[in-house]
Amino acid sequence: NQENKSAETTFILLGFSEYPELQMPLFLIFLTIYTVTVLGNLGMIRIIQINPKLHTPMYYFLSHLSFVDFCYSTVVTPKLLENLVVEDRTISFTGCIMQFFFACVFVVTETFMLAVMAYDRFVAICNPLLYMIVMSQKLCSLLVGTSYFWGIACSLTYTYFLLTLSFCGTNFINNFVCEHAAIVSVSCSDPYLSQKIILVSATFNEISSLMIILTSYVFIFVTVMRMTSTGGRHRAFSTCASHLTAITIFHGTILFLYCVPDSKSSWLMVKVASVFYTVVIPMLNPLIYSLRNKDVKETVKKLINVKLFCDTM
Repeated sequence: NQENKSAETTFILLGFSEYPELQMPLFLIFLTIYTVTVLGNLGMIRIIQINPKLHTPMYYFLSHLSFVDFCYSTVVTPKLLENLVVEDRTISFTGCIMQFFFACVFVVTETFMLAVMAYDRFVAICNPLLYMIVMSQKLCSLLVGTSYFWGIACSLTYTYFLLTLSFCGTNFINNFVCEHAAIVSVSCSDPYLSQKIILVSATFNEISSLMIILTSYVFIFVTVMRMTSTGGRHRAFSTCASHLTAITIFHGTILFLYCVPDSKSSWLMVKVASVFYTVVIPMLNPLIYSLRNKDVKETVKKLINVKLFCDTM
């Protein structure tokens, strides 16, 4: 009976429907952001593939971060764009659960991918002579594979407990994405267990990943401060600057959404923060890493020059 009810259930993603005059401007803004996201992340993956100088552990992790950002944005943004130009904002029960599942996979994966990248910087700066030995292809593949595996495992757990809830008829979700808090708020049954599971798991993921990041950067800071060369210090800090920027933006937004008690009293504030970490951050990451990276910029220049040369032939 519960399965039949769930099959008949539909959700309506309210999104930003309370601001009808902003629908078209928001559509153009999000379309531009998504275009930059797709080109930036797929472009980063391609640049890393074709430049032998970028075939190092750091760029191996960066290519996977770009892949995760591309997938994450693609799970959320197309439906957001559709709902900005159509009046029918419904999404099926299956569609909503699938969007939630894949969004969770890529959010959790990115959380630990950033931690893995912090460990990579720790090894590179604190043990430079052993870097290529310690960060072997086998270890790199294991770290990346574990991040994906844990993302899938967490998402399956969240989704399973979400499916134990019952939903009746048509439900209005006060967000533009099928996010856990918005889904359980329209459940016909008690969501206590599902909420506790995701709270404990999300807290564990956030604390454990931040502990890896903070521990890595404490050792990095101590090592850099012991360097006698000013140029060496500058190079060491410059290699970490992009990663620190990405971490600050990503974890800052997550902590705001889930760890600040009063943040969910305003759904508009939650929507804006959700836009930032689901739509904007996937666009920012390739820009952060490319604008501060000499090798990436040189590869882009070469590709442009080759393209211009071919066009003139």
